[in-house]
Amino acid sequence: MRYNVLATDYDETLARGGQADEEAIAALERLSKAGIKLLLVTGRELDDLLSVFPHPALFDLIVAENGGLLYDPHQRTCDALATPPPPELAERLRAAGVTPLGVGQVVVATREPHDVTVLEAIRELGLELQVIYNKGAVMVLPPGVNKASGLAAALDRLGLSRHGTVAVGDGENDHAFLSVAECGAAVANATPALRESCDLALDGAAGQGVAELAGKLLAGDLDGLELARHHVLLGHDDGAEVRLPTYGLGLLVAGPSGSGKSTVTTALLERLVGDGYQCVIVDPEGDYAEYPGVTVLGDPDRVPAIDEVLHTLEHPAHSVVINLIGLQLRDRPAYFAELLPRVAGLRARLGHPHWLILDEAHHLMPAEVRHVPLQSPGDLGSVLMITVHPDALSPAALRMVNSTVAVGKNPENTLAAFATARGLDAPPVTGASGDIALWLDGTGSARRLTLAPARVERTRHRRKYAAGTMSKDKSFYFTGPEQRLRLRARNLHTFVELSEGVDDDTWLHHLRRGDYSTWIRESLGDAELAEEAAALEGDEAADPGETRRRMADLIAARYTLPAEPTAFDPEHDDR
Repeated sequence: MRYNVLATDYDETLARGGQADEEAIAALERLSKAGIKLLLVTGRELDDLLSVFPHPALFDLIVAENGGLLYDPHQRTCDALATPPPPELAERLRAAGVTPLGVGQVVVATREPHDVTVLEAIRELGLELQVIYNKGAVMVLPPGVNKASGLAAALDRLGLSRHGTVAVGDGENDHAFLSVAECGAAVANATPALRESCDLALDGAAGQGVAELAGKLLAGDLDGLELARHHVLLGHDDGAEVRLPTYGLGLLVAGPSGSGKSTVTTALLERLVGDGYQCVIVDPEGDYAEYPGVTVLGDPDRVPAIDEVLHTLEHPAHSVVINLIGLQLRDRPAYFAELLPRVAGLRARLGHPHWLILDEAHHLMPAEVRHVPLQSPGDLGSVLMITVHPDALSPAALRMVNSTVAVGKNPENTLAAFATARGLDAPPVTGASGDIALWLDGTGSARRLTLAPARVERTRHRRKYAAGTMSKDKSFYFTGPEQRLRLRARNLHTFVELSEGVDDDTWLHHLRRGDYSTWIRESLGDAELAEEAAALEGDEAADPGETRRRMADLIAARYTLPAEPTAFDPEHDDR
């Protein structure tokens, strides 16, 4: 299910003339029994609400005073969410004959046309306050306090996310409230402006509309509702934006090593995290060990426990990188097989995480894996899988793919490999230019796009390539001209160390063949360093010792190696 929270306004939404609609109450009770969390978000003062509404315990929390107050009807605790206006304001309004005049814990309220007097009093007292209107009601609140801020406070208290929330209302003060929720609905008696701007205009008025919405939510009818305002930007096609849905997406990003897969992923991840979506990145090779704004669990010496991962994910503000660089390649599918249903269970309970991102997905779900415990990407919100080898992925994982992004100079080859693995016809690729190709739904043609890059370019792989443990297929092997050696460099630090000890014939054998630049380009994905290494390989006049030193200097200029002296360090005692 996409949504696990329903937040409703009170007056003229859940209630008519101050009296709650019994049909709506019964519908909300069914939602509560199904595990849906219920929030009441109202402009009324709390005492006023409780005097007319007999079912406060139906709701998990109540936001009163238009976002100024948070009330727990079960614990009967009440917390002000802002500093109230000074008493002088209410005194000034009473003296001016303003009536009715309500003074809550945070809000000061009256009705039109007394807004003119209210504004004059605020100006004369030199106060920084806002005036909010709702169908003739006039509410004075501190800056930034509204139903949206109150909803955010309630969700935070419960450890829930706005991206799993449906909100319903009817008036001017419900605009912010509906827009901050993933899905905003308006009852039939709502203001025309609210019905025009909402995601779902209901047929029923007031309580009947709430009951209608509850029925849709319980039946899962809202899961497939198109919400284009939440789509994430991927790129541009002739200047026009191309966006992807943020729910139910099974996205495959594929292409050769160093072709830009992580550039695509980084751009999407930056935008998703920036918009409050909780992402879980399973990182088999330590590529995201320094990703900003995300909690990293695990390192080369420690594999994170699954319970540790789940505990961190309890709060939706925490996106997580699960760094598996310390786990042997052969053990990664078993770890992921245990992790996946636990994360799916967490989402079923809390409505988050929203995205599961699997780097080197063929390490986690190789072709030998026949069963993946997911019915669809929607079981985890959305799933993004990154791989060099689409045909090396589990067929069960490939069946979840409904969109493919191919990167590199020949996207046709990547898309053909995916299509073959899925038993589909390879698509033609249209468009004259672009650095990626997007194929939607496995039908029709793919089109070239220009990727919208991340705002801040991430320096990739620095820790892993410098001192981590690269997989066997990406490590460098010193073999020599007669293949007598097999010295594995698991990272750049080891590469520099081994280059000190190998004989000149071995060093020159690989240098003259261009093996060093090829490894750097294809396994590290560092085209700039590869070009510099290739220039060094082409210098036939340089002796072995000089080329070793120059290669070490090139690496040290781009990567921070461990603070241990080597034979090429200027301060090394042996030089």
